[in-house]
Amino acid sequence: MSPVDPPIPAAPAEVSLWSGHTSQWVHFWYYFFCILLAAGIGVAATMFGMVTGGIGAISYVALVIPLFMWLFRWWATKCTTYELTSQRLRIRSGILNKKTDEMELFRVRDYTMDQPFLLRLVGLGNMTLITSDATTPTLAMRAIPHVEDVREKLRTAVQNERDRKRVRQMDVDNVEDGASHHN
Repeated sequence: MSPVDPPIPAAPAEVSLWSGHTSQWVHFWYYFFCILLAAGIGVAATMFGMVTGGIGAISYVALVIPLFMWLFRWWATKCTTYELTSQRLRIRSGILNKKTDEMELFRVRDYTMDQPFLLRLVGLGNMTLITSDATTPTLAMRAIPHVEDVREKLRTAVQNERDRKRVRQMDVDNVEDGASHHN
């Protein structure tokens, strides 16, 4: 009679805890530059039109340059989404070519949250994760709304996933305490 291995328990259903994306506020200075560039093009086209007697009105077509710069940055930011589930963090990005990167939560080693003054004024913050993931050792989520709530959800989910998988992190310090070494 051969011993029967106990069945492997099924993983609990994965639940979405939070979903969001980087706020457009993170590109404030870029958008400000686009406005200045558009204003400069407008002034230059107007002056050129005055000098050439109206023939230079075609110069206003150059206004599409800052418009496309603005739209491309806005769209790229809007197309990057983060989803925190009970088991992993998913990052989806790309405009034409899509990329999905998944990081198992038990691999998160540490995380920091910071709220620079200007982001804090509009209710945003940054979160940086230090992981043991080979492809993503550091992950920065910039200018996300309700960053404190996201941090708490992440903290709880990481601990629950470590408990479920029975994974523990071991810190090894490389500190010498002055004790004699045996040869």
